[in-house]
Amino acid sequence: MIQFDKIEGILCDMDGVIYHGNQILPGVPEFIQWLKARELPFLFLTNNPVYTPRELSQRLKRMGLDVSEDHFYTSALATAKFLDSQKPGCSAYVIGEGGLMNALYDVGITNNAVDPDYVVVGEGPSYSMESLTIATNLVMKGARLIGADFDVSGPTENGIVPACRALVAPIELATGKKAYFCGKPNPLMMRTGLRILGCHSENALIIGDRMDTDIIAGMESGTQTALVLSGVSTRESIKTYAYRPTEIFGGVGDIVEAAAKQENQDA
Repeated sequence: MIQFDKIEGILCDMDGVIYHGNQILPGVPEFIQWLKARELPFLFLTNNPVYTPRELSQRLKRMGLDVSEDHFYTSALATAKFLDSQKPGCSAYVIGEGGLMNALYDVGITNNAVDPDYVVVGEGPSYSMESLTIATNLVMKGARLIGADFDVSGPTENGIVPACRALVAPIELATGKKAYFCGKPNPLMMRTGLRILGCHSENALIIGDRMDTDIIAGMESGTQTALVLSGVSTRESIKTYAYRPTEIFGGVGDIVEAAAKQENQDA
């Protein structure tokens, strides 16, 4: 079981944990209130590269939740940080939306559709047969292939949509080149999240809806892990993995109830 009295910081996924598309999930307002009431440092660590932290903050505000933009860290920011550390001032051909474009721009990475150092793939409607063809040929000419995140799909109000790893796959197949993915479960993103929280991994908890990103990222980083069944993973799909989360919950509201119950027992 999760030892809530030892938790000094929480990393939390968003899609499938906080909302589906534009629909807030049950128990989320109570979860946010619980975090603030305990003055518990928290960071939304999302693999979705589409939005900037400011946009995510405003998106939650439209849903009735007040969370400032310093509580968000995205795979777009992780990708920009990685590329800047590898080759400062590099150029990239980017398939993605504002969150990814802005993150790359902020560290000085320029757009280049002729001879880029990297091809960077995120998510969103800019993905097309034309952009896919350009990216494939650039990789064949020597550009290195980068995926913003490792999610193969994501939950919405209307079901599942393909995510970054599924969108990168055609380029990998066509070129024979493997992408490097910067989002969870990449330990670089996890270490950055823990550093932002100012929290050691032993005293951190990661909450997510995916065994193949959130839970394995937490397990390999040494944090406690809470899997919620409000997104992609199900009790049946969990059985296909060789590892297990610390604890399984229906949603984040159940985490609040479990923490309160544990506190009452310890009192």
